[in-house]
Amino acid sequence: MTTAAPTAAPAARTRELSDAPDWWRQAVVYQVYPRSFADTDGDGLGDIPGITSRVPYLAELGVDAVWLSPFYPSALADGGYDVADYRDVDPRLGTLADMDELIAQLHAHGIRVVVDIVPNHTSNDHAWFQEALAAGRGSAARDRYIFREGTGPDGAEPPTDWESVFGGSAWERVDDGQWYFHNFDVSQPDLNWANPEVRADFVKTLRFWSDRGVDGFRIDVAHMLTKDLSEPLPSRAELEAMPIDGTHPLLDRDDVHEVYAEWRAVFNSYDPPRTAVAEAWVHPSRVPLYASAESLGQSFNFDLLEADFDAGQFRRIVADNLSLAARSGSSTTWVLSNHDVVRHATRYGLPDAERDADGRPTLKHGNEWLLSGGRTPALDAERGERRARAAALFVLGLPGSAYLYQGEELGLHEVADIPDDRRQDPTFFRSPGVDLGRDGCRVPLPWTASGAAFGFGEGGAHLPQPEWFGASAVDVQDGDPASTLSLYRRALALRHELQTDEQLSWVDTPGDDVVAFERPNGWTVVTNFGTEPAPLPAGEVVVSSLPVEGGTLPGETTVWMRRA
Repeated sequence: MTTAAPTAAPAARTRELSDAPDWWRQAVVYQVYPRSFADTDGDGLGDIPGITSRVPYLAELGVDAVWLSPFYPSALADGGYDVADYRDVDPRLGTLADMDELIAQLHAHGIRVVVDIVPNHTSNDHAWFQEALAAGRGSAARDRYIFREGTGPDGAEPPTDWESVFGGSAWERVDDGQWYFHNFDVSQPDLNWANPEVRADFVKTLRFWSDRGVDGFRIDVAHMLTKDLSEPLPSRAELEAMPIDGTHPLLDRDDVHEVYAEWRAVFNSYDPPRTAVAEAWVHPSRVPLYASAESLGQSFNFDLLEADFDAGQFRRIVADNLSLAARSGSSTTWVLSNHDVVRHATRYGLPDAERDADGRPTLKHGNEWLLSGGRTPALDAERGERRARAAALFVLGLPGSAYLYQGEELGLHEVADIPDDRRQDPTFFRSPGVDLGRDGCRVPLPWTASGAAFGFGEGGAHLPQPEWFGASAVDVQDGDPASTLSLYRRALALRHELQTDEQLSWVDTPGDDVVAFERPNGWTVVTNFGTEPAPLPAGEVVVSSLPVEGGTLPGETTVWMRRA
């Protein structure tokens, strides 16, 4: 057996864009949060030309597609998910011509483009909502949204006691006395998906971007669009007691798939068909409905976002989600971090999450640490990054598609100590002292160890970057064979050999802390979730998250092996 430490990646591959309709099934998709990626005009916000300037970096990393979080005109009340115009680019981020150039450059490097669609709500700055405010009660304009009369004397109380996801009431009163429903921030009024005009307009949006060359769509809160607000409306307690089984008034309703069947017809009218992936926080038994070929075609698997670095949890999650994918005929997705959760390098360096009887975290993992400004509980940053590297290599070896969040390839940690007056997430403002929100994973990336905003842009950064970011900068890790960036580059280059089939078989291991599986073409992935070394099976180690020597696998380490 030969051993291997992490080594520099092979030279970046020059790839042509394939017309294969199933390109997405085992793709590596890199999520770009545009406002925090790269800034070219010095205003502190990342922009579309900034992303274009980094296309060579993405190509060298070896990703198959880029998913762009919202870049549309927005007041940024919710990080761009308050959309004022679905068929344009925020002028602070660029123009439609800039977007066309970005798509062309990504395609020229063999990289597909996925964009975020936010169909549950618009911004309150959207032309439709401004028209609704002006038009008044009973108007066609108001029927595009969910307006209701209030209760109590003079209708001064909200229609129900429902709470917004971000905290506070889910209803907001307008000047003429009616109330509108907003599942999220007050600046995000929910659309009425029973209205044919709403449905037709989103079909127009899907075609608009598909015609410009976009290859796929990530559907924000895909399980929340359709609603039944028939009178009488239930109380909050009644609502929370209702089963979420396809008939709930607000969540995961069966009739949402009527919308997606119409969208699927649009997607299939292109060659190759446009893809879609649902952000649907639903019961596992309901996931195949979103992932079926008749609906969106793929659905996010978020189980690893809630898992500890634990062998039993990881193995169960893999088995469960491969089974769900088989039921839908889709491929599963693997996600360790995204723009809504504490980065996994930090989660893995904190004590394991407290869990309820069903094994679910009782709180957002890491929220207590965030609330303390990163002081308590103590973060073992080195252990967190070590585990993060092992988890990434484990996930990248699995069948299915892998979604990476910008900066995880640098081993970035969450930023906890953002001053209150610099925070932006509405969760923080609507639930003070309870949830600090998601700003800590959205801090602009460090490209250089020194210079303005660590190379993000000449005008600083819209969220403050900590001094320790410099040590994780791209220019520090570039060329260092032991760096996390080099590990990702090598793994992604080799993954194209590994991903020839969507099957795996479990391999017996010497202990409960070690998980191993084999892919049909002779690759074996072995992860030691424990802290003590474990024996390695026979074979050639081709990539490892930590150096391996003497035929043993260190604790908290993953290796990819090939038959000798």
